[in-house]
Amino acid sequence: MSDTPRRRHADRISGSPTFIGDGTTLNGNLDCQGDLVVGGKVVGDCSVCGVVTLSEGGRWEGKLEANNAILAGEVEGTVLIREKLEIRKTARIKGTVQARVIAVAEGAVIDGEMAVTSGAPVVEYQEKRRS
Repeated sequence: MSDTPRRRHADRISGSPTFIGDGTTLNGNLDCQGDLVVGGKVVGDCSVCGVVTLSEGGRWEGKLEANNAILAGEVEGTVLIREKLEIRKTARIKGTVQARVIAVAEGAVIDGEMAVTSGAPVVEYQEKRRS
């Protein structure tokens, strides 16, 4: 394992995340003790102890709770993140978003309420790296 520091959560995904692949739909609630990567569709509520990555083309309908999250797909519902939330330029969110720290890329669409629980301002950025 490299000692190179990594800023992005995508650089720190654990060795064995749970995948919900493109073309797959999960209906129901999910409790995930590690990281979760969603390329398909989830309809339900979820609690994740690690990082949730919603890939471009992925869709989430329901309540999403996690320690950290990277959202590049579509969300309709509530997003509650205990630490850092990164919203990529391809993200489309309709609902409530709450996190300790929020970074939003130019081009992302958020239709609803957004709250930063640390009191810090929302960080806006331009994506320069590929996923």
